[in-house]
Amino acid sequence: MSLDAVFFLDTLQSGGTGPLYMKLRQVLEDAIRSGKLDQGEALPPERDLAELAKVSRVTVRKAVDDLVRDGLLTRRHGSGTFVSKPVSKVQQSLSRLTSFTEDMARRGFQTRAEILERGLFHPTTEETVMLGLSAGQQVARINRLRLADETPLAIERASISPEFLPEPERVRTSLYEELDRTGSRPVRAIQRISATNVKEPDAGLLGMAVGAAGLSIERVSYLASGRVVEFTRSLYRGDAYDFVAEMTLGDSEGGK
Repeated sequence: MSLDAVFFLDTLQSGGTGPLYMKLRQVLEDAIRSGKLDQGEALPPERDLAELAKVSRVTVRKAVDDLVRDGLLTRRHGSGTFVSKPVSKVQQSLSRLTSFTEDMARRGFQTRAEILERGLFHPTTEETVMLGLSAGQQVARINRLRLADETPLAIERASISPEFLPEPERVRTSLYEELDRTGSRPVRAIQRISATNVKEPDAGLLGMAVGAAGLSIERVSYLASGRVVEFTRSLYRGDAYDFVAEMTLGDSEGGK
């Protein structure tokens, strides 16, 4: 669609109070959310957009930067700025230990993984301590970009003792499926979640703006025997994931 049909320039210039870049941002956001600007459609260069909206290029840049940070627009180096594919929020329970593949399959999503690193490596000090590795023992690593319906949602970096995953190259889609095959699927886990700002190169892999909100998740998973089987550090898109925990009221102490 031509952006001529999107702008009401008199309204942009004179309607209400507030910075011009916020008015321009709102016009563009409304056009994206209403479908006037289609997914994948390219915005004109800053100079052309400034001329069309009768504002400065600085105003255009600030408005576009805001929309990129919110995930409504995507910058592609050397190509321009495009309307992003809308990302549906995914709710994941914190009370169940499931794999990404299993979790997405229950929601009807088609999943796939792009392998970033896979194999046996010399462990870091952190991996040695967390997994209880012996001196000279290697570590199995599976680093993957996880996609659901072709939308990148997370980067998972899993470390496993080779005792439980001697052939990491066998992992195609689900790590837990392979651990289940070897009788080493974890039965419980401790997970820590914290807010983070996504940095390069992870931002590029996830299709996010540098500095956008993400969720950093560290998980340590255990066998029934208490042995640590998995140490995973993941980065999830903050605009695509909600983690939900069910809580119950315990017995009140002293009858209070």
